[in-house]
Amino acid sequence: MRNIDSFSTSVIRGLILDTTRKANSGHPGGAMSSTDFVYLLHKEFLNYNPHNPNWFNRDRFILSAGHESTLLYSMLVLQGFLPIDELKNFRQLHSKTPGHPEYGLTDGVEATTGPLGQGISMAVGIALAEEHLRAKFGSDVVNHFTYVVVGDGDLQEPIALGAASLAGHWALNKLIVFYDKNNIQISGSTSRSDSSNIKKIFEGLLWNVIEIDGHNHSEIRNAIKSAQLKSTKPTIIIGSTTMAKGLANREGDPETHGSPLPNEEIIATKIKLSLPEDKTFYLPKEVVDNFRARWNELNTKVENWYSIVNQKLITDINFKTLWQEVNSDFIAENLEVPEFPADKPLATRAAFGKTLVKFAEQLQTIVGGSADLEPSNNTKEFANLVGEFTIENRLGRNLSFGVREFPMAAIVNGLALHGGIKPFGATFLVFSDYARHTIRLSAMMHLHVMFVFTHDSFYVGEDGPTHQPIEHIASLRLIPNLLVFRPADATETSACMRVAADKFNCPSILALTRQNLPILNTNSDEVYQNVQKGGYIVYETENQKQIDMIFIATGSEVHLAISTAKALPDKNIRVISMPSVELFEKQSDEYKNQILPKSVRFRVSIEAGVTKGWEKYVGLDGFTFGLDNYGASAPYKDLEKEFGFTTESLKEVILSKYQKFLAENE
Repeated sequence: MRNIDSFSTSVIRGLILDTTRKANSGHPGGAMSSTDFVYLLHKEFLNYNPHNPNWFNRDRFILSAGHESTLLYSMLVLQGFLPIDELKNFRQLHSKTPGHPEYGLTDGVEATTGPLGQGISMAVGIALAEEHLRAKFGSDVVNHFTYVVVGDGDLQEPIALGAASLAGHWALNKLIVFYDKNNIQISGSTSRSDSSNIKKIFEGLLWNVIEIDGHNHSEIRNAIKSAQLKSTKPTIIIGSTTMAKGLANREGDPETHGSPLPNEEIIATKIKLSLPEDKTFYLPKEVVDNFRARWNELNTKVENWYSIVNQKLITDINFKTLWQEVNSDFIAENLEVPEFPADKPLATRAAFGKTLVKFAEQLQTIVGGSADLEPSNNTKEFANLVGEFTIENRLGRNLSFGVREFPMAAIVNGLALHGGIKPFGATFLVFSDYARHTIRLSAMMHLHVMFVFTHDSFYVGEDGPTHQPIEHIASLRLIPNLLVFRPADATETSACMRVAADKFNCPSILALTRQNLPILNTNSDEVYQNVQKGGYIVYETENQKQIDMIFIATGSEVHLAISTAKALPDKNIRVISMPSVELFEKQSDEYKNQILPKSVRFRVSIEAGVTKGWEKYVGLDGFTFGLDNYGASAPYKDLEKEFGFTTESLKEVILSKYQKFLAENE
């Protein structure tokens, strides 16, 4: 009598071979080396709802080695979340089985993975969310594991070790990682580029480390059981495996990592594995039935869980209030915001800090922190209010990320992916480059995340060009499905935060000033309504009949635009504050033409950064004013003069350009 588990793993390897062969594309080798662990995990250990892949208390499984997607899709077929015909459409247009797993497209996929190192880093955020929510609701309501499969390439990406360091520091003991150590990557043996001792590294990062034969089913089971019992540390299971395990002639061949196998090798392998060589996508009923033997047990767990939650909703008003906040959207316009006195200039980073505290008083689900920049990012008051998340205080909502911008961004993505958390992460705008790829994934996954970037221009001053973001705002605006906000004053900052809180299908960027700015408008509701439109009239000459010029500005340069307009009293000038280009683009043509009438051809964009992108708004007859070179190290008042960001200097430039415009259009 054959061993059903050994036969099942052979069937899965056959599916992997057929899936990549039919698509003539994909990565069979790694998927085959991870098959034993992933199969046993899903069949015997993973808690999920067979009828609802989004059940709140499910165990999360993250395939950080996203190129092994055929293995994940095979599990989803066995779980009943994916029809087997989708394996036949692997990597084809509009299929549910893209080349790398995509969150929101395929039921059961917990995160978009593929860029190596990011899956495990997001998993740290998912495990952190579970830990925090368990402290809030109790282990009878939130109590699940986060499992991750990583490959050699994942752990070569520094982001993974940065996130792993935090996981160990925070003692996220319900995080279990399987390292598929097959010693092969695209270019060949890992020994060509890496001699790291992963066991010692992770022990130094305060992880529990277990080493096993990654194909031995008994060792796999014992390792998972042992990892589940660890109460103070996350666990990494280092499984020594063979690339393309099961192949007839090419086990360990580096070329199997990223290329489908030829038909003759597939046939020979099926013979070796006792699979019918004349059948493709072979999945016998006995394998499915064996895999689903736990379904009655899983269904009972789910039913008991719903019973507990429903009872608490009836008997515990505090639980009900928090549960509703965790599981439903909220109306941002109902959020109270701070009052900002008109006579007290304030940096927008400080306005963010005050608004964050006000929001945190009203919303118990706001969790986040800074990359070692609490005083600079103005998150210190938030930290004092909500407490630090530590081993001793799981209810703390402030996260000290240390100098780890890239891991921080991935972790806040993980918080959002778990659900029940409204996360943010903060650093300097110039360091958004470190986190850029994670911001891109956040936008791709439509996550409700707020990335806060202070010190938004050359006004940083003495720290010099290395710390003065010039190209960053323009670059971030290129990312689809991302809202970039650059508010002009404190009131506009609070309004941007309210609008960002409303947007549940995309992440947001806040770019904030270091220097103090005057308050333009103290009416927070009026500004909130205006900010929702992306761009609006913030100043215009009184009694004007015909507009001569339009100035379009963002952030601190809105004030420069207004002062320059006032310095040209004989001209009829309109000033537009455009805190969000993306929201402005979503408005009707009627509104956009109302704000920027086509009849006004002389337009000036004013922003303390590169001018690329503003050509669309100034047209052929206007001009862009910005900074298309790196900054310099000096007090910001000196730089203001050096770069021409003063009223007198800008006035002269505009008059010169305007005279030329008039001459050319006589």
